[in-house]
Amino acid sequence: MSVVEVMSTAKKWEVFPGKNKFCCNGRLIMGNQTAIFYVTLFLIVIVTGLFFGSDCPYLAVRLSPAIPVAGILLFLFVISFLLHTSCTDPGIIPRATKEEAADLEKQTGGPSAVCGRDLPLRTRELTINGVLFKLKYCQTCRIFRPPRASHCSICDNCVERFDHHCPWVGNCIGKRNYRYFYLFLVSVSMHCIFICAFSVTTLVLISIENENGFVAALKTSPGSIVEAVIAFFSLWSVIGLAGFHTYLVSCNLTTNEDIKKNSASKSDRRNPFSRGSLCSNYCEVICGPTPPRSTTFTR
Repeated sequence: MSVVEVMSTAKKWEVFPGKNKFCCNGRLIMGNQTAIFYVTLFLIVIVTGLFFGSDCPYLAVRLSPAIPVAGILLFLFVISFLLHTSCTDPGIIPRATKEEAADLEKQTGGPSAVCGRDLPLRTRELTINGVLFKLKYCQTCRIFRPPRASHCSICDNCVERFDHHCPWVGNCIGKRNYRYFYLFLVSVSMHCIFICAFSVTTLVLISIENENGFVAALKTSPGSIVEAVIAFFSLWSVIGLAGFHTYLVSCNLTTNEDIKKNSASKSDRRNPFSRGSLCSNYCEVICGPTPPRSTTFTR
């Protein structure tokens, strides 16, 4: 069978030129570097397991059986949003075919594809709500990137509404998975607060009940101090990230745009994508419908 025949019969995810990893026949897509994602998943599962093994049996009897129930719900929310973020197409823009690239070269007066040279840096201009945008040409994908899109060097794709590449979730954060990423940050922040608070509560209650105090608590429930320390030190980073992205959502900005805005002149800092109010921006980013895929990898 010739190379052309193989390419024609193969599914898109099997011949996809980017650096992503695919699962379930192309239905699930992740970034190229997933090792840190498994570290994230491992830490969440281990700390939660310690909490249910060390604290929940005691707290359910001593305080309320609602505590383990709330812990289970929070854990399910965290895992669900993490997997949605990690395994969802972030908004990959399809690369131009050879025919489309050649046609674009003719339209822009670029060099012929047979010259063996890279295309020069070219831009197109587009005005959105009175703000002028320069659409940059992507040398890799052979397309003019739409507004808010950027090329991820790690995954080697142009991504719509590109925010950043997050190694902790093993994927790019873009138009189609940003809401899941934000909800993951919020839920994991609540989860850390929950575990830290109730593991300390366990140690305090055991200390009160025993004559040897805190030393007895450590011997009775050593897992509580381990999970409290991990949750405490994780808490500050995830709450900081959740707060930062809450600000971005309220302004309808991305991390990429916020960095560029801070380095731009005052006249270039207007945000044409803002809906004018915090509530409207929040509803558009978090509550709006999930955009369809630009590429169906299963076919």
